[in-house]
Amino acid sequence: MAAVVPYRMKTERIGRGWHEMGPIRPPNEGRDCSLLLRVTRNCPWNRCTFCRTYKGERYSRRSAEEITGDLEVVKALADEIRAASWRLGLAGDVGREVVAALINGNPELYGRRCGDAELAQRRIQSLVNVANWLASGGRTVFLQDADALQAPTKDLRRVLAGLRESFPGVVRVTSYSRAKTVARKSPEELRSLREAGLVRLHIGLESGCDEVLAQVRKGVTAEELILAGRKAREAGMDVSLYVMPGLGGRRLSERHALETARVLNAIGPDFIRLRTLVPYPGTPLYEQVEAGEFEPLSEDEVVAEIGLLIEHLDCRSYLTSDHMFNLLWEVEGRLPEDRPALLKTIAEYLGLPPHERLRVQLERRLSSYLAVAGGLPDGVAAAVREAAAAVEDRAPDAPRKVERALGALKQAFG
Repeated sequence: MAAVVPYRMKTERIGRGWHEMGPIRPPNEGRDCSLLLRVTRNCPWNRCTFCRTYKGERYSRRSAEEITGDLEVVKALADEIRAASWRLGLAGDVGREVVAALINGNPELYGRRCGDAELAQRRIQSLVNVANWLASGGRTVFLQDADALQAPTKDLRRVLAGLRESFPGVVRVTSYSRAKTVARKSPEELRSLREAGLVRLHIGLESGCDEVLAQVRKGVTAEELILAGRKAREAGMDVSLYVMPGLGGRRLSERHALETARVLNAIGPDFIRLRTLVPYPGTPLYEQVEAGEFEPLSEDEVVAEIGLLIEHLDCRSYLTSDHMFNLLWEVEGRLPEDRPALLKTIAEYLGLPPHERLRVQLERRLSSYLAVAGGLPDGVAAAVREAAAAVEDRAPDAPRKVERALGALKQAFG
């Protein structure tokens, strides 16, 4: 392999050398390599019993000045990355060679000469985010964290204007927001944000059943979810709603599916994104499971619940299973025309012999784990081998052993 030619930056242009990023983004924004720009820090609600992302973290808003300062850093990094590509003879193409050249050529920013390992890592993360974004076309931006619309509308408009000025090639800016926040915005505010360039909102609907919403302390009602979704759509925004199969547990499974379908039908979102419940240690929901107060669904029961949901959807939406929490990734299509094919996929899985369903569960969850973690710890590997052998032998205790292995594998998904 040829040695990487170092490229020296004009370091005075890039300020501190990094822009602030939060911990998560929607899966599709990751696939699109969107630029991540932090508008608010953490979650203003932070009470949902199933979520551990922001536990122990304090919510705060960032000022418009802070965010536009980050934009200046991103613009300078983008210019340096492009210049390095041309200097290396790559004609503007951005790949690992360009990133390596910048890291190797600026050790006071990215290496030991920085003197601060955490700062160097932040700079590398920013460099990689901007480089990947440019490599993908530099067309999409995601505003973080959990509820960017908590920021004052005038500040958001200023940030969006700065994005448009600095990067005229951007065609899609999206953000997470809580339904409660969207519902409180006036129609005029939402329209002004759409006109400024915010084209899509990702909203955690989770359930349309009020009893489930109250049980998991979502802090919103089904009618507020409908109000928020309709207001965003009327403002001209794309609406992407997240639904959490299994969130009602065994007791509320049917109501969860049927009432969620009712709310989705009332909104008619552009996207319905499935994200199956996985109770995590450190969350109140996990403690409820351990105490026997919440009975999770089995893999097969979750699939059946998704089938019930799809059967009762009557809206023109694109349904996607774009997260490794989900077992059947292929349950994806446009409603209503693809409904028969989606239900057929579900029926074919549920119609498999029991040990074949166990084999699918183990193979899919193992594949997802390896994609996230890269390798199996000894204890998890032993549980997987034992489960696989039991499935192969069609042993009576195979369901128990597979359940144990799946429990260990799923902990890497968060």
